Amino acid sequence: MIITPPLKPVPSVDFSSIIPRTDIKYLAECDESESVREVKELYADYLSVNPNLFSLNIPNCMANLNWLPDALTRSMQGITAVLLSLKLNPVIRYRAGSQAAQLLAKMIYEQITKDSTLFDFRSNMDGSAPPLLLVLDRRDDPVTPLLHQWTYQAMVHELLQIKNNRVDLSDRANVPKDFKELVLSGDQDEFYGNNMYANYGEIGSTIKALMEEFQRKANDQKKVESIADMKNFIESYPQFKKMSGTVQKHLCVIGELSGLSNKRNLFELSELEQEIACKAEHSAQLQRIKKLIADERVTIDDALKLVALYALRYERHANCDTSSLLQIIKTRGGRPQIVPALIEYAGNHVRQGDLFNMVRITDAVKLTRNLIKGLKGVENVFTQHTPLLKETLEDIFKGRELDPVFPAINSELVPFRRPPQEVVVFIIGGATYEEALAVHQLNNSGYKIILGGTTIHNSQSFINEVLSATNGIQFKHTKSMIKYCSTDNI
Repeated sequence: MIITPPLKPVPSVDFSSIIPRTDIKYLAECDESESVREVKELYADYLSVNPNLFSLNIPNCMANLNWLPDALTRSMQGITAVLLSLKLNPVIRYRAGSQAAQLLAKMIYEQITKDSTLFDFRSNMDGSAPPLLLVLDRRDDPVTPLLHQWTYQAMVHELLQIKNNRVDLSDRANVPKDFKELVLSGDQDEFYGNNMYANYGEIGSTIKALMEEFQRKANDQKKVESIADMKNFIESYPQFKKMSGTVQKHLCVIGELSGLSNKRNLFELSELEQEIACKAEHSAQLQRIKKLIADERVTIDDALKLVALYALRYERHANCDTSSLLQIIKTRGGRPQIVPALIEYAGNHVRQGDLFNMVRITDAVKLTRNLIKGLKGVENVFTQHTPLLKETLEDIFKGRELDPVFPAINSELVPFRRPPQEVVVFIIGGATYEEALAVHQLNNSGYKIILGGTTIHNSQSFINEVLSATNGIQFKHTKSMIKYCSTDNI
């Protein structure tokens, strides 16, 4: 490779992460005309989704239940860039029992040791505990990605899919031409930034109030009777036009969410999902599941999620009847092999601790639905489920002992008994917007937490990750479902 001379000298070549000296040397050798004046490392090798959330855009990180080599390297580089951009040299802990988490934690530690001068931030000179990098495994909590979501950002991702802060509505009927692709970014859209964590009912109320304000301002614009009125109109027109676009955009999104929620009967389905996740009522839940998944109005994907949650919850129940549910799925033309794959990926034999006993139920006041008066057709759904991550983080900030559940790689930094003031969490196998909401709530209580993952999952992308991760392995823990397994796994 030879760098041909540009018309003007290149001020700098910018890289988004640490560049090995060998690469810089190679670049210099290729720059025969000495066109490049400077090389910079900017440490931005990740996608910043929200102020407290980042993604590495790796949709599938495993094969045969082991790291894909490129995904492992990419994850190490991305997390290192996050730590450098935040100027953190953390204690590194990982989930005990997860080889994937241990391997990634070890690679990050080796990279920090190798480039120790870059990480010499002296952030705990005042005696405070060093920051913490916590490497977790999605296989410890397969429930959270399967649940339907009712906060704005999470709901949009579940039903419409957010990719790089964009929503593609090009295949949706009755969507205006200008709104076939929408940007949903809190940095560019104040309404979205203020309401991404609001629940469905609150969003409906807020968009109604915004629309009423827009209508009032639109009426004011019609009253242009003097030179002063004209001047005010010209000055306020850009803001008025921006407000018009915001109202139209979010009405478009809300309309799609409302239509899909009603068409797919998501209120009833979600209520049952929450009950399976939070309550052990086997017999009653089994009958409701059988009734719903046999209903042709329920999509096969929604039916599969119910069966998957049931299989996870009651895997070791004496009367577990997953096979009969899978037969209904098979009869409907679905993919029953998803459920045994999920059990192999994140069944009882994999998970550390008891996932379902750790799930809290919120106040009875917040049970499932609370109709907001004055807003026809929009319900405010309060979920009962709390992600495992939230409980883990609360334990950390309470100063509870982390060993041996979360052993440290760099033990020389561990003697601090006070809880860390800053925590970066990385989830191998993908984070979710429900977990981002939990982090947002904790940060509002005064903590400093950043959440990241190999990707940001909705239920379908998570299922695809599970199928990819288990492809080709021999299933050892789902013998009772063998006739529903893929032939590649038998």
